[in-house]
Amino acid sequence: MTSLPLLEPDTQTTCCPPAAPTLGADEAQRRAVVFKALADPNRLRLLSIVKAADGGESCVCDLTEPLDLGQPTVSHHLKILVEAGLLHREKRGTWAYYSLVPGALDDVAGTLAAL
Repeated sequence: MTSLPLLEPDTQTTCCPPAAPTLGADEAQRRAVVFKALADPNRLRLLSIVKAADGGESCVCDLTEPLDLGQPTVSHHLKILVEAGLLHREKRGTWAYYSLVPGALDDVAGTLAAL
């Protein structure tokens, strides 16, 4: 049986150089907050309802019935979406109105496309 010759490792080049810039730790952490916010079915439904609403905004009072959740639970989910930068909150009298942050969903899609 014939043995194959041994090749010496090339120490001058790296094995697999990255083809494109990668996410840094801080950016990955920031993006993870958004994806965690999107990982809940109720929050996805809230985004869908707000996006489809007349004028592109919804009052918190109109969001409890479609989800069959109490107002405190809906407010909690909305707070997470606001903190993730997906929804904008505007207080009017005793009610809060929510709208999508312009470009936020495009930014999420762009993050996925760039991976």
